[in-house]
Amino acid sequence: MATVHHWTGLEAKALRLALRLSVRAFAEHLGVGVRTVSKWEKLQALTEPRPDTQAILDTALARADAATHLRFETFLSEAGRPGAEASGRRVTPAGPLAWEYESWTDDLDRAVVALSRQDFTFAESLISRWTSRFTPLRLDDRGLYLFARSTALLGDLQRDQGSVVGPLSAQRSYVTAKSLFTQLDIPRRIAQLDLSLAVVAEMSGKLESAARQYEHLAVDDRLSRRDRARSRLWVGTALSKDGQHDYATRVMLAATRDFEDLAEPEDWSVAHQKIALAHRGAGDLSSALQFITVARGTSTTDAPMQKVRLDTAHGHILLSDPATRDDGLHVLDKAATMAARFGLSHQLASIENIKAMSTGPSGPSSR
Repeated sequence: MATVHHWTGLEAKALRLALRLSVRAFAEHLGVGVRTVSKWEKLQALTEPRPDTQAILDTALARADAATHLRFETFLSEAGRPGAEASGRRVTPAGPLAWEYESWTDDLDRAVVALSRQDFTFAESLISRWTSRFTPLRLDDRGLYLFARSTALLGDLQRDQGSVVGPLSAQRSYVTAKSLFTQLDIPRRIAQLDLSLAVVAEMSGKLESAARQYEHLAVDDRLSRRDRARSRLWVGTALSKDGQHDYATRVMLAATRDFEDLAEPEDWSVAHQKIALAHRGAGDLSSALQFITVARGTSTTDAPMQKVRLDTAHGHILLSDPATRDDGLHVLDKAATMAARFGLSHQLASIENIKAMSTGPSGPSSR
């Protein structure tokens, strides 16, 4: 999600446009005067809202949905960055291209929603519609931003489907998107892709490398506080997969407190799921059941991916106790059926590995 370290009239106007509000409606939305908003619109980067209004704008952006965040970033990307004219790129396209960019932005909004529901076929059709139509070299800054965002979303799609390495993989898409955002000089987006690449490294079994990347990103000011907390949580995930369960638990508990402070219930639930698996790895099945019960009871999403992850973690814990082995197999079978239905091949492979290793002292955790 987008964050702003320091608001000017430029960012305020981009937020108004992203929310699709008139000047008057935006003023009412924020609880400020119409003249104040008009001043921002006129002076843009030459004026700065007061500190208390900066906080109001922070809150308005934080409460906006994913589609609004995407529009906000798109408007900022085309807002006359220094040097854009000199580089030969057009800052604001005119005519048919402008309408194509609006349609492209709307399709990315829809792709984000489709990915959240693991509707991969529809999401891919929305993304490839535009990436197959344009090449980066022919695009101005706004178009390049949309192309980079599309490529990053394609990486998310490939990662969720379990394609993490190779020529048609999440890793390749993320590297391409990072190169484009580097060209556009958008540090936050670059850092987010570093985080995505660390996830790919973890999923590929490069646990030590992934943990080091997560540790650096957990204190990286380019990222939002939520993304830094996620990095901290994933440090623990990588450590737990590497067998360092006690240390991993302490690291993940710290991330859990961050999610509580940030009022992020779904991330808080995911953190409890990860801690449950760390306790299972350490052989503390009582604590593992306690944490997975909290995770299942507080999850706020109906996304198939998270349902599969929760059931996989729950089944893994139940399978670790001979007394509940049959229950564990039943839960894992249920998770495998859903994973197969939605094309979640990485989760499906993880479930099969858990079953295959169930007679050993410990099995692999799943992301």
